[in-house]
Amino acid sequence: MIRGNIAILTVKRIEVCGLTMRVMAIDLGDSRTGLAVSDESASLVGDAWVIHEKNMTAAAQTIANEAAVRGVGLIVVGYPKNMDGSIGPRAEKSERLAESLRSLCEIEIVLWDERLTTLRAHRILTENRRYGKKRKNTVDAVAASLILEEYLHYLSLQNP
Repeated sequence: MIRGNIAILTVKRIEVCGLTMRVMAIDLGDSRTGLAVSDESASLVGDAWVIHEKNMTAAAQTIANEAAVRGVGLIVVGYPKNMDGSIGPRAEKSERLAESLRSLCEIEIVLWDERLTTLRAHRILTENRRYGKKRKNTVDAVAASLILEEYLHYLSLQNP
């Protein structure tokens, strides 16, 4: 809503059983995995970082630990379908991560279609003149933030 020159943003809180919760998003990579966590009201992207882990089991354990420490109530795993909507090797890898996480924690796990998220993350980094090693160590965190942002927007539309 806009009043005069001041835009007023109405923030919708995501509630489960009357409690607000943090949401975590994951952009799974081969050697780096981006993670992003919302604020407690699940309305804004908060922290975003990268874990360096090639082993799926170890990555799942690290993610489950981070989720527990940060009080996460829902985990969104990026699900990179092919452009035609079919499931390819990257999406299958995300399915395996989701199953591993389900076996490690009592947190709800959601697969979220995230086609072109990494491409958008690269574009954002280019626009901000981030290249080389800085870019390599940041792109997955930015992609996770984009996944989380999209999912939080979806939630806000589901819970008017």
